[in-house]
Amino acid sequence: MINLPRVRQGPLRALGIRMGLALALVLVTVTIIYIDRDGYRDVNEDGLTLLDCFYYAVVSLSTTGYGDITPVTPHARLINVLFITPARVLFLIILVGTTLEVLTDQYRNSLRVTRWRRKLKDHVIICGYGTKGRAAVAALLETGYDKSRIVLVENRPDGVRQAQANGLAVIDGNATRSAVLLEADVKNCKAVIIATDSDEASVLITLTVRQLTAGQVRIIASVREQENAALLKQSGAHHVIVSSATAGRLLGLTTTAPPLIDVVEDLLTPGQGMALAMRSAERSEVGRNPRELATLAVALIRRGKVLPLGGEQKVTIETGDLIVYIRDESSAVDLAV
Repeated sequence: MINLPRVRQGPLRALGIRMGLALALVLVTVTIIYIDRDGYRDVNEDGLTLLDCFYYAVVSLSTTGYGDITPVTPHARLINVLFITPARVLFLIILVGTTLEVLTDQYRNSLRVTRWRRKLKDHVIICGYGTKGRAAVAALLETGYDKSRIVLVENRPDGVRQAQANGLAVIDGNATRSAVLLEADVKNCKAVIIATDSDEASVLITLTVRQLTAGQVRIIASVREQENAALLKQSGAHHVIVSSATAGRLLGLTTTAPPLIDVVEDLLTPGQGMALAMRSAERSEVGRNPRELATLAVALIRRGKVLPLGGEQKVTIETGDLIVYIRDESSAVDLAV
């Protein structure tokens, strides 16, 4: 099921309002009939009691009309023409309105899904909206990625509700199933981020995405254990982030070199101080040493491989290289990583 972000009235509240309106209409009708009860005649000809008034109001508003109680005086008939008949129509509108609203809501949602699919392209699919999934979404948004091009796949009800509340499109289902990923249009997406809490699920999702896309979609996966990283890469993941190992290294740096942690946090936190960024090499920079650039380059990306700039090895910039550098967040926005 596709859940697009929207604000809507709760079903219990909507039903409660309709029931309250219907009950209020019945009570008003009973009151009017009881006040003018002398103008009505029943088959027993013993006058109308309060129960008889309730009975006549209900059968009249529901268009049942058994005919055992009828208005006989001109005054009572005039009240039926001016009030009871419009009240009967209003009562039916209230009862049928709930069904009409459900049908209209389903049609409106189907129309919105169709429009959403038509506009969806180059999107990123994020499997899982737990701690890692929320952080991935936040990182994409902080780097200027359009929220409408982020599609979540989540099967936990609380995760689905939270994603919808944050204005994100959600596919309610298990990302290990091909049908669910096809609902997210995995074949035409830009990348798939796997942020589940289970390494086994990450491997299954990676294999499923690889099978559906024939390896044409970039897969970024997160695992808890280092030993599962190689398995994920063999399954088709292009990048694997080991959360436990990364956290362990950061903890070690905190103990042995506390200032380094501040630098790492600064680099990884968008909008604050320094940030890692990436851009294409300009024509005037081809053939130059990256260390001679005005920006502080830390690596080159050449044909998908990382060329570090440390040590004594001399590296020159070639056409098509991507330059990874450190920029000030107050500078112009580049293609952040």
